[in-house]
Amino acid sequence: MGQVRGRRCEGRGLSMAMNIAPPQPARPPRPGPQARRAVGRPSPGGGRWSRFDLRGIPYLLVSPYYLLFAVFGVFPLGYTLWISLHDWELAGDKSWLGLGNYAELVADAEFWNAVGNTLGIFVLATVPQLLLALMLANALNKRLRGRLILRLGVLLPLVTSVVAVAVIFSQLFSRDYGLVNWLLGTPITWQNEKWSSWIAIAVMIDWRWTGYNAIILLAAMQTIPRDLYEAAAIDGASPRRQFWRITVPMLRPTMVFVVFVSTIGGLTLFAEPVMFEGNPMMTGGTTGQYQTVAMFVVKEGFRDFDMGYAAAAAWLLFVLILLGTLVNYLFTRRIR
Repeated sequence: MGQVRGRRCEGRGLSMAMNIAPPQPARPPRPGPQARRAVGRPSPGGGRWSRFDLRGIPYLLVSPYYLLFAVFGVFPLGYTLWISLHDWELAGDKSWLGLGNYAELVADAEFWNAVGNTLGIFVLATVPQLLLALMLANALNKRLRGRLILRLGVLLPLVTSVVAVAVIFSQLFSRDYGLVNWLLGTPITWQNEKWSSWIAIAVMIDWRWTGYNAIILLAAMQTIPRDLYEAAAIDGASPRRQFWRITVPMLRPTMVFVVFVSTIGGLTLFAEPVMFEGNPMMTGGTTGQYQTVAMFVVKEGFRDFDMGYAAAAAWLLFVLILLGTLVNYLFTRRIR
């Protein structure tokens, strides 16, 4: 009996010890309504700075670009438009004409000759340039020895001086001792005819800018997943079919960018035909056979000192660029 009672006491003490919970820490007193409002309300200065940090800082960071664009982009456009509405001599009187310069420009055969030359050289230069750039980028995207040297080599024409390029190509297309005439076996006077001068200037442009476009297209090609080519190869697609079915459609956004940049550069062509002409008269040959719109603007403004007429021609060139970009966009968006 005594042993059983002792065991019960021990078990009861053990259960009491197990049921004893550790003491809970005392909770702090709950703050009153005024204290809660004081804690939740930000300080006046800190709240304004926080809102400015979230809403104002992004605009502050991008504002330098828009300020520079407004000063060097929007203001010149607006000021040129204002000048185009006047009979504005470079160092003379200024009088209001309204749309008189535009009416005279539309009826000017010399201006439309410059527009035709610009469009002709643009087509002859841009279409082969983009095709060559696409093929060159596809070749540089292969596993070749010395790929880095080859990729750097295609950019050498871009860093070459325009004057040096014009001198070299003028010698190549020389009538008497030119290498091109020697290869063709025919003494062609490249600067005297419209089509021959267009071809010579287009070759000069392609030699200089094809590598630049090829590097841009090559960078876009390297972002295409290799899994697509591996899956196509397993399905039995040839490399040519992979190029037209995978590479070209995946390059569509980059192709749109390249076409836009080439359109703007081709329609504002100035340095190559001026250097090809070899004199500062800006006439584009004896009969204006390769005078571009940019050359026409410079001639009217700084040789004939008619700034109003030159400004009107510059605005029509701007409209021509917009139309050309729109046409090229409608064409490139059909790439699938």
